[in-house]
Amino acid sequence: MALLKTQSKDSSAASSTEANRANLRSTTAQAEPRSPRRLPKTPKPSVATELGNLLDGPHAAFRQELREFINDPELFPHPDLSVAEQRAHTFNNLAKVRDFGGFQKGLRRDNGGPGKPILSTFTLEGLAWVDGSLAIKSGVQWGLWGGALDQLGTERHIEWVQKAASLELPGCFAMTERGHGSDVQSLETTANYDPETDEFIINTPSDTAVKNYIGNAAQDGRAAVVFTQLMTPESDGRTHGVHAIIVPIRDEQGNALPGITLGDHGHKGGLVGVDNGTLRFDNVHVPRVNLLNRFADVDENGRYSSPIENPNARFFTMLGTLIRGRMGVAGAAGAATEASLDIAVRYANRRRQFEGATGAEKHLIDHRQHRRRLLIPLARSYALHLLHNQILERYQEMNDSQEAGSWSVTTPTEEQKYASREMESLAGAIKAAQTQHAIRTIQECREACGGAGYMSENRLTTYRADSDVFATFEGDNTVLIQMVGKNLLTAYGRAMNDMSPWDTVRYAATTATEVVRRRTGFTTRLQGLVDLVNPNEASLFDAVYQAKLIDDRAQSVLLSLVRRIQPARKADKVQAAAIVDQCQDHLIAAGWARVDTLLVQAMIEAEDRLEVGSLARQVFEQLRHLFVLSTLVEHAGWYQEHNLLPAGRMKAARAAINDLVDSLAPWSVVLVDAFGLPSEVSNIPMLTEAGVDPLRD
Repeated sequence: MALLKTQSKDSSAASSTEANRANLRSTTAQAEPRSPRRLPKTPKPSVATELGNLLDGPHAAFRQELREFINDPELFPHPDLSVAEQRAHTFNNLAKVRDFGGFQKGLRRDNGGPGKPILSTFTLEGLAWVDGSLAIKSGVQWGLWGGALDQLGTERHIEWVQKAASLELPGCFAMTERGHGSDVQSLETTANYDPETDEFIINTPSDTAVKNYIGNAAQDGRAAVVFTQLMTPESDGRTHGVHAIIVPIRDEQGNALPGITLGDHGHKGGLVGVDNGTLRFDNVHVPRVNLLNRFADVDENGRYSSPIENPNARFFTMLGTLIRGRMGVAGAAGAATEASLDIAVRYANRRRQFEGATGAEKHLIDHRQHRRRLLIPLARSYALHLLHNQILERYQEMNDSQEAGSWSVTTPTEEQKYASREMESLAGAIKAAQTQHAIRTIQECREACGGAGYMSENRLTTYRADSDVFATFEGDNTVLIQMVGKNLLTAYGRAMNDMSPWDTVRYAATTATEVVRRRTGFTTRLQGLVDLVNPNEASLFDAVYQAKLIDDRAQSVLLSLVRRIQPARKADKVQAAAIVDQCQDHLIAAGWARVDTLLVQAMIEAEDRLEVGSLARQVFEQLRHLFVLSTLVEHAGWYQEHNLLPAGRMKAARAAINDLVDSLAPWSVVLVDAFGLPSEVSNIPMLTEAGVDPLRD
């Protein structure tokens, strides 16, 4: 397969040479019908604007304000600072973030905000272009601490919300414990209500119950939202489940309050400017009204009440209101990846190495393997960015309905319950996908820049270190992707609130066909087109056929997963749990296949917003081809095992990837320009000093 034609009038000779090379290729990799033409050799900067508008979506004006704010050298980290100095630098920059006001836009209208969490998430994303520590420190203050107050509290907590929003009261989000991280329901910290004093008594009953890795705990936080097992006199020693309570931890001078033991994790593998620490509680008394009571309350007599009767439903409703943290981490990971690609691509276009046939040294981007190592992940970054936008827009729509009162958080309809569960699955999917991609791609960018990429002054090692924790922060990726797979099995069990292995087996084993057919993940329009595809007549470059190939794998993996679970239909709970455990690898594969389906859909739908026949659309189309074909080749064994793509077509896909990176290479700077990163990101020694070609106007 080859891109046999060219659109560039001034490169006909080069095009002819490429065509001749293509004709010499093995006939086993025959040209696919409807192959795209090679892009012009000379890129047009205006395409970056069109692609940038596509990536920015309907909130381009806010994103531009954000870019202007963060293009400030003082907001960037200084790698030569000590831990204490970097923490001070980060905390001092919080005042600038507060004054910009992006995070405050996420506050509920009941708490004086406009109810636009999508804008607060964009703010976190933009800060991650600049400084991961500042992004996460801000996320702790306004997204976790402030967000918990905003989402879990009521009118009696408005003053707390306002103090968090204004930075008057720095705080913590104290959920994770030494013994329990992802398994939130098993937290050990206790809150016992004493009706004689009208107070909760907070305790850390064991070393495994110490709150660990808590942002703002080591130095700056003065209060914390503490997640505890709530007990009242009427519960007779049994817990009402996990609830959140505001607990002051320091006085205004920064001293620990009575009963509070504070610890400092010190230097970490990244995010050095964030003061992570530990919290231990020994008979700490807090007023009853410090319970964040949006979903449950305790009156002065110790009577427990909740508008959500089912304990599991109450727990998942509480966690569901906090999923924006996962979407924020996804955005931060995506931003760090985009910044790294921006640096590496610019370096590849200006750094020369090894003499070419003409006798002159070639740019790094002129070496095909270099094009592959940067442009393939760049295509996936576009897909992830667009999917992240889609998920944020969907979350904002859900939030708007809840703010308007047409969607009750405590008493949702069955359809709304399903939509909430699906939203949680999408948040988990994009967080796992973005963060996994970040870790792999930033390392590739570092290596692609050689020794210069290893120097702290050139930012790549900082982006890499700061993004590492994202794989486990706000949910371990392996756990989250299992949640995505599990949702594929249980999403249509509308009445099933308990996500135990036994219930998963019982439901999935009896409705396999319906689950597989309904769970496509495509919009109605795209699904209708996919259903009409004839594989014998389709080209690997047809968007709908690409969607079908990706979705066929997702559907097949899911169906085989259900079949593996079916023997447990008559098993007891212990046996059922064992069978689910044996299928864990398959569950994970189903989750990742679902992610690929969502990504290809996001790219196809975005492409439709570009003018037909425009150069911007042709460039984007080749990015889509590169993303899809590289995904197919990654799973080549599966497609050949299932007779969906014969060896000859898979060879054609491999050849097409090489042709696509060749075609896109001259446009690589345009493609990273479209991200719209502030110029300060690439104002680094390896791009401003000797060793690279000077910038051309």
